[in-house]
Amino acid sequence: MNATSALETLRFDDRFRRELPGDPRTDQRPRQVPGAAWSPVSPTPVASPEVIAYSAEAGALLGLTEHDAAEPRFAEVFGGNALLDGMEPYAARYGGHQFGHWAGQLGDGRAITLGEALHEGQRWEVQLKGAGPTPYSRSADGRAVLRSSIREFLCSEAMFHLGVPTTRALSLVSTGDRVLRDMLYDGNPAFEPGAIVCRLAPSFLRLGSYEIFAADRDPALLRTLVEHTIRHHFPELGEPTDEAILAWSAEVCRRTAALMVEWLRVGFVHGVMNTDNLSVLGLTIDYGPYGWLDPYDPDFTPNTTDLPRRRYRYASQPQIGLWNLERFASALALLGLPQEGLVAGLQGYVDTFRATYAEMGAAKLGISEAGPESSALWEDLLGLLCRAEIDWTLFFHHLADVQPGSASDRVQAIRPALYDEAPEGLADWLQRWLDLADDRDRMTHANPKVILRNFLVQEAIDKAHSGEMGAVHELLRRIQHPYEPEPGWQDFARRRPEWARHAPGCSMLSCSS
Repeated sequence: MNATSALETLRFDDRFRRELPGDPRTDQRPRQVPGAAWSPVSPTPVASPEVIAYSAEAGALLGLTEHDAAEPRFAEVFGGNALLDGMEPYAARYGGHQFGHWAGQLGDGRAITLGEALHEGQRWEVQLKGAGPTPYSRSADGRAVLRSSIREFLCSEAMFHLGVPTTRALSLVSTGDRVLRDMLYDGNPAFEPGAIVCRLAPSFLRLGSYEIFAADRDPALLRTLVEHTIRHHFPELGEPTDEAILAWSAEVCRRTAALMVEWLRVGFVHGVMNTDNLSVLGLTIDYGPYGWLDPYDPDFTPNTTDLPRRRYRYASQPQIGLWNLERFASALALLGLPQEGLVAGLQGYVDTFRATYAEMGAAKLGISEAGPESSALWEDLLGLLCRAEIDWTLFFHHLADVQPGSASDRVQAIRPALYDEAPEGLADWLQRWLDLADDRDRMTHANPKVILRNFLVQEAIDKAHSGEMGAVHELLRRIQHPYEPEPGWQDFARRRPEWARHAPGCSMLSCSS
């Protein structure tokens, strides 16, 4: 097999297009698209596509190698200038509740699915983000800029290696075009370099994919989509009877609850938890204005659009997850499903979250089994962390090193995680922890040492804007080993520098990309 054949012999299917009704129009003018689940859209060619970052691990999912990514044909395809045999590109239609309000039809405004790649019995939806306008672009241009594309590329892969369910990122392609953006919505737009991310998932279906047909009062199309979803993505539930649909709804709730716990575990804040940004498969999708906790702060939101309400702050993500699922259940009610069955699924979210969250806290603390004592210790810790600036990730890393000794010795072991003075009561809490921590091995894979720190990404973006991609490549390598990092990892686990406290790209982001 020669160097280019792996790419050229990729097999594609168009199952989603084939089984669900599409838009009869082929133009890309923004419009309402009733009665359809997708619109045919081809990527808009760019000036000079160039692969500037590539995930070999994601590529292996399609049978591709770094050698394939180095071929000019790769940049042409994943930069939107060419299609492979079998690709039937489209943009999906969906709706959503945005910041608590129904926003109507949304859809893939800057994402275009190229097709469903088949490799070794697996099926991957291959999607370009930033490849041009679609009927769902509204007033936008369908493009994305380099800074946001770097953020999505890196975070997709970081989350995977942290063990958090997520979409994957195959490649990052610069376009050679400039894109006008007002990064902070402050009336100061500027031209920025454009880029396209290729992302992969078994499906990009989201809660809003079902909401839109309920809003349309179209139960027939809603049922068709639900049946398609169950048959292909939840086959263990059997034929999609009403009973299976209720079981599916409950499974979506369970997966979402587990995802919320994972976000809290690693200190991740999605930033824009609208119903159109929550995956029906329980994956993290749509990496826009996300952020990571530096000091623990339950009110932290990286999204300037979410200020001052902070609807999507770190600590509110579980409650928002439930709120979104209630909207999802309301959409499914159009199918005539018994209300008590839908309510039971929502209760399953609450039960799953409580149990999983308790176990997560016990694991991070190195306690073998969750119980009242570990839960009380966990809640008291969160209170302590609120009273001082203490790095979320570094605290748990250094907690594992605390040994019996004097009060000052216990606090000293935690000192590298402190941005300021230790809060009163920390030494006493550490003694309580020493009395309960009976399984420190649990801490190893519950507490990452390396996360995708906001300021590290911004430093890499700044260098990329100067034409230097080395920092992006180095970050990609480092985030692949978050629990047992390679030598030199301490440089990637530094506390947030003071300059990054309020810096754009570090603590303040917008939905603009």
